[in-house]
Amino acid sequence: MAEHPTGIPIQLEPLVTRVLAPNPSAYTFTGTQTHLVGIRDVAIIDPGPDDAAHVAALLAVIGDRPVRAILITHHHRDHSPASRPLACATGAPIMGAAPHHHGGGDPRHDAAFDADYAPDRVLTEGDRVTGDGWTLSALATPGHTSNHLAFALAETQALFSGDHVMGWATSVVSPPDGDMGAYMASLDKLLSRDDRIYYPGHGEAIERPQRLVRGMLGHRKQREGQILRLLRDGTIMTLPQMVAQMYAGLDPRLIGAAERSTLAHCYDLAARGLIEEEATGWRSKI
Repeated sequence: MAEHPTGIPIQLEPLVTRVLAPNPSAYTFTGTQTHLVGIRDVAIIDPGPDDAAHVAALLAVIGDRPVRAILITHHHRDHSPASRPLACATGAPIMGAAPHHHGGGDPRHDAAFDADYAPDRVLTEGDRVTGDGWTLSALATPGHTSNHLAFALAETQALFSGDHVMGWATSVVSPPDGDMGAYMASLDKLLSRDDRIYYPGHGEAIERPQRLVRGMLGHRKQREGQILRLLRDGTIMTLPQMVAQMYAGLDPRLIGAAERSTLAHCYDLAARGLIEEEATGWRSKI
């Protein structure tokens, strides 16, 4: 069996089963992880890409059990498109993140979004979906995207963290839909909770989530410090110049993502009055 087998149900705990989609990449790691919650009836969290083999694998795991809801943390194309064929096959409603049309003017950025995503019910903070022996509550965690949700499983203190907290890398925060200030606030929000374990959309389960979240906050604050140091003494720098110095040895495939997250940091620092953008780049205001 492959180290990361696709289409094979992995029982993570009695109420939670994981099925890996066959879409590995530099941005998705081994692929998108779909989670099924429940025993006699189920909810499907982040059904993944509209891949026929993956949809068939999910339907095989579901069998003849009722599907109470198909839940979406955010509508990136590696998370939500399979909701439609699954809804057709099971009759289950699509619920979760609000629909959002990026419309940023750059087709490269719009390409990540599932333009056909149309939930039957939008969930907001505290909304619940229930089944036989399980309860999932929506937790607003904007930042990676403006509409990002996590889902908390009350019975086992598990959190399905989507792309807000992943088990292999930090999230890309790409403006205009991604917002670094909101992302940091959402991490602070998670620190105030007592979740036992995180099941992310990518990467392995996170068994010491508070420790990881503290580390992620520290990492982002280190990036802020790097930008402020690069721009001290009147230095003006472009995003590519900053990334070249901040991300030594980065996989070339991820340079674009690093530039987007650096831009998100710059916007956040500018909103706080610490730096400003000029025609030739960014400079410090302090």
